[in-house]
Amino acid sequence: MKRRNFLMFLGAGAGSIALQPVLQGRDFSAPFHSNPASAAPAGIPFQPIKGAMPIPTDGIAPAMHIAEYSSHEVVDDLVLPEGFTYDVIASWGDRVGDKRFGYNNDYLSFVETAPGEGFLVVNHEYISAKPWSQTYEQVLGTALPFADVKAAAQAATDNEIDAFSLPENDPLRAKIYEISKAAQADVGISVISLRKTAAGTWERTHSNADRRISGISGLEDGKYLKATGPAVYIFRKTRGQGYIDGLGDRIIGTHQNCSGGTTPWGTVLSAEENFQGEVAEPVYSDGTAFPPSNTPFVWITEEGEIEDIAGQGNVLGYQGNKYGWMVEVDPANPNDYGTKHTWLGRYRHEAVAVRAVAGKPVAFYSACDRRGGHVYKFVSSGTVSNPTSKANSRLLSDGMLYGAKFNPDGTGSWIALNPETPVNPDMPSMHAGGMITLPKRPEGGVMKATEDAMAQEFKQRFRTLGDLYVGIERERQGAILIDAHYAANAAGVTCTARPEDTDLAPDGSLFITFTSGSPSSSDGSPNKAIFSGPNGESPYEYGWIMKLVEDGGETDAMSFRWEMFATGGEPADGGLGFANPDNIEFDTKGNLWVVTDMSTDKHNKAIPSRMDDEGKPVSQSNLRGLFGNNSVWYMPTSGANAGEAYLFGYGPMDCEMTGPFFTKDQQTLFLAAQHPGEYNGVRRDMAMETRQFAIKTLSGEEFMQERQVPLGSNWPTKGENDPPKPSVVAVRRLDGGSLT
Repeated sequence: MKRRNFLMFLGAGAGSIALQPVLQGRDFSAPFHSNPASAAPAGIPFQPIKGAMPIPTDGIAPAMHIAEYSSHEVVDDLVLPEGFTYDVIASWGDRVGDKRFGYNNDYLSFVETAPGEGFLVVNHEYISAKPWSQTYEQVLGTALPFADVKAAAQAATDNEIDAFSLPENDPLRAKIYEISKAAQADVGISVISLRKTAAGTWERTHSNADRRISGISGLEDGKYLKATGPAVYIFRKTRGQGYIDGLGDRIIGTHQNCSGGTTPWGTVLSAEENFQGEVAEPVYSDGTAFPPSNTPFVWITEEGEIEDIAGQGNVLGYQGNKYGWMVEVDPANPNDYGTKHTWLGRYRHEAVAVRAVAGKPVAFYSACDRRGGHVYKFVSSGTVSNPTSKANSRLLSDGMLYGAKFNPDGTGSWIALNPETPVNPDMPSMHAGGMITLPKRPEGGVMKATEDAMAQEFKQRFRTLGDLYVGIERERQGAILIDAHYAANAAGVTCTARPEDTDLAPDGSLFITFTSGSPSSSDGSPNKAIFSGPNGESPYEYGWIMKLVEDGGETDAMSFRWEMFATGGEPADGGLGFANPDNIEFDTKGNLWVVTDMSTDKHNKAIPSRMDDEGKPVSQSNLRGLFGNNSVWYMPTSGANAGEAYLFGYGPMDCEMTGPFFTKDQQTLFLAAQHPGEYNGVRRDMAMETRQFAIKTLSGEEFMQERQVPLGSNWPTKGENDPPKPSVVAVRRLDGGSLT
């Protein structure tokens, strides 16, 4: 099962291209869908919109659900409640300094420098091969050799080309280099300056701090990224078991920048997530990387629809162990191109939540977004003096990384990832997929343990994590951090259900989204005693939101309590009406805002029957077609409506809604729409298709819905045959009031 349709993704872009100026600050108003109800529910700051299926909070009498939902039209737009609108702030291709705004914007952070003014920091995760290649020349005014390279990949075995090993003067190598460089230029981070106008809209101010930190920063311009922590000793090796790029602790670029976090001292953390699609994830026991040839360039087309361009780090010669980190950036410093803090670990990072309390160590909570990934906490050796001081960044240079051990009784503890930690993996039989991945020794890389006896034998062979890695003490610690996910598996850290976002509630409790409990034959799966559905189902696809409270409320506590706050799924089966929760954000009143990330190929997938052609129940994965487009939800955490989910909006076709972030005055909600048109590409001639869905009422009665579904996207400009462009928007009330 592939995240967002693909095994792996990257970003896109080119360094030297024609940058097309576009209109800034243009107002695109959303169509407003509302319920028959005349007012918002008591205590809810908006009138929830009507989605694709009946839910308890839609304001429609249950007796009317069949009549109201027997037909439904999906709109290729960001659909919001009545009284709300949005303004497009930046789209792919817009000018940022001497470069362009990147593709597939994800996490957003607005660092305010004055009321109504500040820096918007935007992550760019990867490029969506189909719309990116379809519209590249149209949007950016320059051509790339897509046809030649795609044809060569299709003619190659498994669509793979090891361009790294081709001669320097090989024409195909040059063409792959050009496309890979363009793709890497469209990922990473954008820093843009904004201010609020008297009319309540936002405009860019184009300050000297506006800049792109991309996947090719340092490749040709010398603007390398830096690193701190024990992995630096591995980067500085001149000889080792694996590939060494010769750059020492200098790092070319950042890519796969998915979620992130904002520190109390005004810096932004950007999470490198699915880097394994572009560079080799496995490492040798000394922490050095597998060679670029291990991850060849690929251009895959599946079923004539899904496309993936991956392995861009191959021809560029990237050293794999330098990617998969958390990157800190000071948006106000135009000369800061990012620091990778290796004490935070190398894995498929998602968000980070930061607790900085005066007189206490700083705590960073993050997660590894893979099936069977872990929840992590870094605790600094030093303590915080002033939580708002930028000197706190130095605390990330020394401390300890821990992984969460969840117990079925609602308790848990933190396991240190250091050389002295005992090897004690959970057994494969404890997991929904019956498999766990472990460091492969002595060869390096990874092995799959599919039988309990294999994990037991591994435990008998290796006493501590230090036995799995070689070198002097500091080098072993660096290698453990580089191999953090597999080291955590060996130590018995709990495998979870694709942990994505982490965020702190106003009371200091930690909320964690777990997107999907389905297994993967390559990565692993969650512990089935912890992650089960409302009726005990395991695997369970639709996801959860967990609340975690540290014992004593201390940042450096080594134990905690946890409980599930919310569960996804159909209401008739015990879910709240959403599927695959992803990014979360708290408003100042403690309400939780949630966006979803269903795989693109499942959006509005027809479900004319809940039984397949073989007479078996349709899988939960495919049933996600019932939920429509990815969406935005509001969930109170206290009061009479606590734990209920209210639909605030849904996004354009084929997109993922990401990056919710409120301004301090709560009058603006920044959102990003990632990869519109990813599955069907450009919507041609306003194409639409009618599909059927076997919907359930709240009581479980089945009825048929006819749904009108646009094919592809023209968002955000919405003109006929316009190219879909990932974009960042500012959501506001038409009356200028608070959203919350």
